[in-house]
Amino acid sequence: MPVGKLQSKLNIAASTLSHHVKWLVTADLIAQERQGTTLICRANCDLMRGLVGFLVAECCVDAVCAPGQKKGHAA
Repeated sequence: MPVGKLQSKLNIAASTLSHHVKWLVTADLIAQERQGTTLICRANCDLMRGLVGFLVAECCVDAVCAPGQKKGHAA
Protein backbone atom coordinates (compact mmCIF):
# COMPACT_ATOMS: atom_id res chain seq x y z
CA MET A 1 0.00 0.00 0.00
CA PRO A 2 1.34 3.46 -0.76
CA VAL A 3 2.50 5.30 2.36
CA GLY A 4 0.12 8.19 1.66
CA LYS A 5 -2.89 5.85 1.50
CA LEU A 6 -1.73 4.10 4.69
CA GLN A 7 -1.42 7.46 6.46
CA SER A 8 -4.91 8.42 5.32
CA LYS A 9 -6.43 5.10 6.48
CA LEU A 10 -4.72 5.33 9.87
CA ASN A 11 -5.41 9.05 10.24
CA ILE A 12 -2.04 9.74 11.87
CA ALA A 13 0.65 12.36 11.33
CA ALA A 14 3.25 11.63 8.64
CA SER A 15 6.05 11.86 11.21
CA THR A 16 4.32 9.28 13.45
CA LEU A 17 3.79 6.91 10.54
CA SER A 18 7.39 7.36 9.41
CA HIS A 19 8.64 6.49 12.90
CA HIS A 20 6.59 3.28 13.08
CA VAL A 21 7.32 2.24 9.49
CA LYS A 22 11.05 2.64 10.15
CA TRP A 23 10.88 0.14 13.02
CA LEU A 24 8.66 -2.28 11.11
CA VAL A 25 11.22 -2.24 8.26
CA THR A 26 14.05 -2.75 10.77
CA ALA A 27 12.19 -5.77 12.20
CA ASP A 28 11.61 -7.07 8.64
CA LEU A 29 7.84 -7.06 9.23
CA ILE A 30 7.38 -4.84 6.19
CA ALA A 31 9.44 -4.05 3.10
CA GLN A 32 9.43 -0.81 1.16
CA GLU A 33 9.69 -0.33 -2.58
CA ARG A 34 9.89 2.96 -4.44
CA GLN A 35 7.80 3.27 -7.60
CA GLY A 36 8.63 6.66 -9.05
CA THR A 37 7.73 9.18 -6.36
CA THR A 38 5.52 6.69 -4.46
CA LEU A 39 6.79 4.61 -1.56
CA ILE A 40 4.99 1.25 -1.32
CA CYS A 41 4.89 -0.78 1.91
CA ARG A 42 4.47 -4.55 1.67
CA ALA A 43 3.75 -6.79 4.66
CA ASN A 44 5.99 -9.78 5.32
CA CYS A 45 3.01 -12.05 6.02
CA ASP A 46 5.05 -15.18 6.78
CA LEU A 47 7.04 -13.39 9.47
CA MET A 48 3.90 -11.73 10.86
CA ARG A 49 2.10 -15.09 11.10
CA GLY A 50 5.09 -16.52 12.93
CA LEU A 51 5.19 -13.58 15.32
CA VAL A 52 1.47 -13.78 16.07
CA GLY A 53 1.75 -17.54 16.58
CA PHE A 54 4.64 -17.02 19.00
CA LEU A 55 2.76 -14.34 20.92
CA VAL A 56 -0.34 -16.51 21.25
CA ALA A 57 1.69 -19.56 22.29
CA GLU A 58 3.93 -17.74 24.78
CA CYS A 59 1.84 -14.88 26.10
CA CYS A 60 -1.66 -16.33 26.15
CA VAL A 61 -0.90 -19.88 27.26
CA ASP A 62 -2.12 -19.28 30.83
CA ALA A 63 -4.95 -16.89 29.91
CA VAL A 64 -8.50 -17.78 30.85
CA CYS A 65 -11.02 -17.30 28.07
CA ALA A 66 -14.32 -15.60 28.75
CA PRO A 67 -17.50 -17.64 28.16
CA GLY A 68 -18.18 -17.96 24.43
CA GLN A 69 -14.58 -17.09 23.44
CA LYS A 70 -12.45 -19.47 21.46
CA LYS A 71 -9.33 -20.79 23.16
CA GLY A 72 -6.45 -18.36 22.57
CA HIS A 73 -8.73 -15.32 22.42
CA ALA A 74 -8.52 -14.29 26.06
CA ALA A 75 -9.36 -10.79 27.15
